[in-house]
Amino acid sequence: MKVKSNLVKFTTAVALTITGLGAVNAVNSNSTTNRVQAATTKVKINYVPGYGINIWDDYNNPSFTGKRIQHGETVDVLGTAVDAKGKTWYQIGEGKWIQARYTVDANKKVKQQAEPDIANSVISTSKQANKVVNVANSTVGKPYTWGGNGPSGFDCSGLAQYVYSKAGLDISRTTYSQVKQGKTVSMKNLKPGDLLFWGSASSPYHVGIYVGDNQYVHAATPAQGVVKDNISSYFYPSVAKRVLN
Repeated sequence: MKVKSNLVKFTTAVALTITGLGAVNAVNSNSTTNRVQAATTKVKINYVPGYGINIWDDYNNPSFTGKRIQHGETVDVLGTAVDAKGKTWYQIGEGKWIQARYTVDANKKVKQQAEPDIANSVISTSKQANKVVNVANSTVGKPYTWGGNGPSGFDCSGLAQYVYSKAGLDISRTTYSQVKQGKTVSMKNLKPGDLLFWGSASSPYHVGIYVGDNQYVHAATPAQGVVKDNISSYFYPSVAKRVLN
């Protein structure tokens, strides 16, 4: 009986050696296809100069790893995946994922994205401006989140995009593209709804939304979150843009 039992075990082991590997590979292959598609490319982080994007531990129900990649850095893409919300993610290492929308192909020149045709938009200025101001004020107190688009958390340009989208106006995502929209206006002639920028006039590092009475709303820092501040000489905007007609 013992010999027969051992023979059965041996026969089973041989069968697994011959057929099991193919079976396991097939399962893993299907799982990988459903979860991650292989990719062989390099991408460059294209966010905001001086800022970085978060690295997450997964693409579904992600948790922040505590590490970031700075604007302009190049990384290898090991795989791609699409989350439940339809957003594309890149795997750059074991347990390391980034959102694809903040990258460009490292081997191609970055093309200027077409800006929304603000000049030809038919907008009721007062109604739009009131909506912008109301939405901006409603975000005060929300936390600062790196790469945050809302509604639970924001970075500075994500806040601007979110507020304007709620007012029915589509603006771009980053400070250095937002500053190219609309028309430049004097700091002495601000109107509620104008965008305020700090840093270089062509590639600013920060943006806020003017809400009237010499005040603006902005996602300040991780410690402060979204706050309303007075325009002051020690932190004076470099340029103001009007995207509302």
